[in-house]
Amino acid sequence: MSSILPSDALGRRILCDMEYATVQYVGSVPPTKGLWIGVEWDNPQRGKHDGNHKGIRYFKCRHPTGGSFIRPDKVNFGVGFLTAVKNRYGLNDEQDVACGKDDELVLGKKTVELVGFDSVLEEQSQLNKLENISVRECAVSHVGQKEEINRTCPIIKSIDLSKNLLSSWETVIDIASQVQNLEILHLSENKMKFPSAATPGSGTFDKLRVLALNRTGVTWVEVLLCAPGWPALEELYLASNDITVLERPTNVLQTLKLLDLSSNQLIDGNQLHLIAHLPRLEKLILSDTGISSVCFPDAEFGKKAKMFPSLKHLVVDNNKISQWSFVNELDKLQSLESLQCWNNPLGPEKSPETLRQLIIAKIGQLKFLNKSEILPQERKGAELDYRKMFGNEWLAAGGHQDPDKNRPHEEFLAAHPRYQLLCLRHSSESWLQIPALNWSNKEWTLRVPCARGVFSTSGYHAFWGGAISPSFHCCIA
Repeated sequence: MSSILPSDALGRRILCDMEYATVQYVGSVPPTKGLWIGVEWDNPQRGKHDGNHKGIRYFKCRHPTGGSFIRPDKVNFGVGFLTAVKNRYGLNDEQDVACGKDDELVLGKKTVELVGFDSVLEEQSQLNKLENISVRECAVSHVGQKEEINRTCPIIKSIDLSKNLLSSWETVIDIASQVQNLEILHLSENKMKFPSAATPGSGTFDKLRVLALNRTGVTWVEVLLCAPGWPALEELYLASNDITVLERPTNVLQTLKLLDLSSNQLIDGNQLHLIAHLPRLEKLILSDTGISSVCFPDAEFGKKAKMFPSLKHLVVDNNKISQWSFVNELDKLQSLESLQCWNNPLGPEKSPETLRQLIIAKIGQLKFLNKSEILPQERKGAELDYRKMFGNEWLAAGGHQDPDKNRPHEEFLAAHPRYQLLCLRHSSESWLQIPALNWSNKEWTLRVPCARGVFSTSGYHAFWGGAISPSFHCCIA
């Protein structure tokens, strides 16, 4: 094997001409001479075949054009973590950055003007003072020299390792084990291998509060296998990982406050039951998951469910929610305060203003809708309009203002579970229904109940130029 190849090249992540890939084969490809590396590209349009070359299967790809053979000298296998940090913050000799005039900086072939840059460089070059480090897209592939990270950057609390060449969770552990106070770790866009067996807590991530694993290819099962090592985790981001099946966490993720499952095709809302008993979960992000329905069977309408006991914020943008039963179910959540539900086919014939009113009326404890605060006056108006909008339907279903005669059928109550409550809450607010009359040359009297008595207007009135000119009188009780 060529000396420029690492001994563990197979399975490693590589960079070639700004494209990312995974090594699937190392060896000869007859009749050509020399060593070849067979790779599966992240971008399948970059390849030429699926690992089958001239009738010989060298490796397998998920896409028919996802594979290629490239020479080892074209491949970048990455650098160690500390080398990347020094390149990014220390401006060492290996970085392609040079200083020109006092007020200019040359980056490659580009020259940019410096504005207070000297103080920035001076501060960032002092690596031992850095608490927050970002080496995003710096081709980090391994830990580098042992114990050097802790000696060079002893007070790191946050690391952004997104879009690098990390191949396995073990490499992440190697890096994190040298960071004693790690609280925030971003690993998104690294296609890694995760453990296939339970990982006991080693103390490496005991202080970790925030973990981002978007677009890493991790499954929910793998998350649960790693989770024992995250005893203090509060925020977990798992967007775009093709997670389709959930399992109930057992003695793990019990400290979680935020879970992002967006852009995973869960589809079946019943999958949510498996994570419904996370005791501290306050925010759940389910955007673009294909979800269309949800049900909390442990509570009847008008009652509060035990599921999701701490959930305050729910995000369900860009889904397939078309039935009002979805919104009705959300009223069962005992702590829900904020809902985002943009781009759903819910009542497409209704205006955005009407949709907002209906959602507010249906979810009694909601304080924010689509990031806009619901003020008390807006809620009152929405609930009164809801009463008026479905008043005739309520009466036709057996509803009545006399409690002894009020017996709406189950179908109406299922479609409008809060309607009876709103009737009681706003019992002093009644809508006025005036029968159609021929006003021309009529004598009439209209009496309207009010807080202190009765407003009354009466007399002989006629249209003149299409308008009515009544005179009003007030009788104070």
